[in-house]
Amino acid sequence: MGDTEIPRQKVAIQPRGSLFWVIPDGYIPPESRGELVSHESICVLNCGNEAARLSIDIYFEDREPLEGVIEMVEGRRTRHIRTASLEKSGERIPTGIPYAITVTSNVPVIIQYSRLDTTQPELALMSVMAYPV
Repeated sequence: MGDTEIPRQKVAIQPRGSLFWVIPDGYIPPESRGELVSHESICVLNCGNEAARLSIDIYFEDREPLEGVIEMVEGRRTRHIRTASLEKSGERIPTGIPYAITVTSNVPVIIQYSRLDTTQPELALMSVMAYPV
């Protein structure tokens, strides 16, 4: 049969994913109960060597978007970016307001989206893959 293992250098350090991602359902709960804080995170995996420069745009139902929020993810690293920390010119995503996100990257990345809702004693964790375009 032979050796079926693929040499690490051929697969491990290659860019993977897409350059543009869509997260259509965002909502930061306005309150938390218990020890854990309700939050949402953009979970980014950068498998390549080059740092990923992300440009994040946040869209709302009743106001102009918050565009061009820049975040970095080093090569061969993962980063969990809490949406409540995203800021541009002093503006942030308000709690209790629905929003959507697009993420544009200069190199291919993989994006997952997670929400922890602790507004009631039976907390909920939701995690989904973002939509690559």
